[in-house]
Amino acid sequence: MATKKLRRARLSQELCERLSRHQITTCQDFLCLSLLELMKVTGQSYYDVQKLLCKVSRACAPKMQTAYEMKLKKSVSPSSAFLSTTLHSLDKVLHGGVPCGSLTEITSPPGCGKTQFCIMMSVLATLPLSMGGLNGAVIYIDTESAFSAERLIEIAGNRLPTYFDSDEKLFCMTRSVHVYRDLTCGSVLKRIMSLEEEIISKKVKLIIIDSVASVVRKEFDTKLQGNLAERSNFLARGASMLKYLAEEFSIPVILTNQITTSLSNSPAIQADLVSPADDLSLSEGASGGGKRESGCVTAALGNTWSHSVNTRLILQYHDLPTRQLLVAKSPVAPFSAFFYTIEKSGLVLQGGKDQTNLTWEGTNPALQTIRVRNTALKDAVHDATLPSTTAETPSNASNLYKDKLNLH
Repeated sequence: MATKKLRRARLSQELCERLSRHQITTCQDFLCLSLLELMKVTGQSYYDVQKLLCKVSRACAPKMQTAYEMKLKKSVSPSSAFLSTTLHSLDKVLHGGVPCGSLTEITSPPGCGKTQFCIMMSVLATLPLSMGGLNGAVIYIDTESAFSAERLIEIAGNRLPTYFDSDEKLFCMTRSVHVYRDLTCGSVLKRIMSLEEEIISKKVKLIIIDSVASVVRKEFDTKLQGNLAERSNFLARGASMLKYLAEEFSIPVILTNQITTSLSNSPAIQADLVSPADDLSLSEGASGGGKRESGCVTAALGNTWSHSVNTRLILQYHDLPTRQLLVAKSPVAPFSAFFYTIEKSGLVLQGGKDQTNLTWEGTNPALQTIRVRNTALKDAVHDATLPSTTAETPSNASNLYKDKLNLH
């Protein structure tokens, strides 16, 4: 709340402009100054400065509300409480979809569809309230140059063909998605800190960062002295500001996280289980039930970061065409699992395969084992080497294996 802009603290425009010339733009900047410094920069008396301090303090102080008031607000306007994913079973478990006013993390190995999910949610946020959307704009911070405007249009046209039935509607939707390519931690943090006014002016209803882990991994080697503290500071400041924006404007914030695998004296095909832990070395079985031959598994952000996000969805490989979506952490949902495929319309759940009310071994979502692509590849190798029951030649079996790989 301290990051709130002074202009929104109901100070006069003249005073805000005067403070801005001294690089004092947020409530935090203002409250960190002494009375003498404030008298100097505002040109006001001691008594008037004290009144300003009280006014700014009240403006950025969190307002108490009862559980009844929170429940009433959601029941009166349920569309403002969640952004539907249009994945019916997932929405049902999450009580409506991706929650507004909080941070949702999507974490997975490469190729499971994190960016596909984000692009799909970008389309859905622009829809009218009557269709489960938020009728607003989207800010998409792309740190990996992975966003595709062509894919955005393809998902929109295939997922909602009756609504996006003209080029004009598609054009209007694409103009509502504002994409920024920020490739360093400094530029990402600067962008986050400047979003408040943009949310108001552009009527933004969804913020996506894909991915916050990418810039962190490139710039912070935790083995170097001091880097761990700097990384923690960056993540804490970013998460704090994003939480404030989510709560202040009652919008969902979606972030993607990455998973990395390090091996030692072990073929890559054995790296079938990893865990979103923070710089954590795991021996066989230490990852909560998963077996590994050797090596260590890490995630770009991990355990400390997992406390900052309110909801965590994990995407993992199941077999070659099918992936699995896990609701690993949620204030409203039990642990649940769903099978899905990635198609022209985005993520599509597989009917009859949903698994709900399951339990996960262990209670820490940052230590949950995740199946990576190697598992699917290993199964394909095993299938391709089985004796053929359809008179396939070895070369045909090899070609079948290659075709399976092409599904990715």
